[in-house]
Amino acid sequence: MKVADILRVKGSTLFTVQPDEALAQATATMADKDIGSLVVMERGELVGMLTFREVIQCLVKNGGEIGSTLVRKAMDDHPLICTPDTEIDEVRRMMLERHARYMPVLDQKVLMGVISFYDVAKAVVDSQNFENKMLKAYIRDWPAEEEAKQA
Repeated sequence: MKVADILRVKGSTLFTVQPDEALAQATATMADKDIGSLVVMERGELVGMLTFREVIQCLVKNGGEIGSTLVRKAMDDHPLICTPDTEIDEVRRMMLERHARYMPVLDQKVLMGVISFYDVAKAVVDSQNFENKMLKAYIRDWPAEEEAKQA
């Protein structure tokens, strides 16, 4: 299974923010849209990722206040990225190694979407459930086939 398979099911809704936008506004957008991340774009290119983790780290660093902090100061400026052709097992490994919950998907330099650890886990569970159903159906039908051959 590849990242493109997840994006096809998930859809293409995507939320971005500019690096010079106020962190308070970006956080309000995240809360309003009930999302855990924003892709930081500048002049059409990915420059970072803002997740609730970076927001919390900023709050702690500033004594519980965001103040006039800009997204640029809080964002992860070296986020993990993948392509639509990246295998899900590779994405899972990368996310676990870096404790990343969100990963932008780029095709060349074009942002195709963002996948979350939840998206990856759901895809794996759905795939396993389908495989289990197929195996159970095969096992359930197997004796009938053997009986037909013997008759």
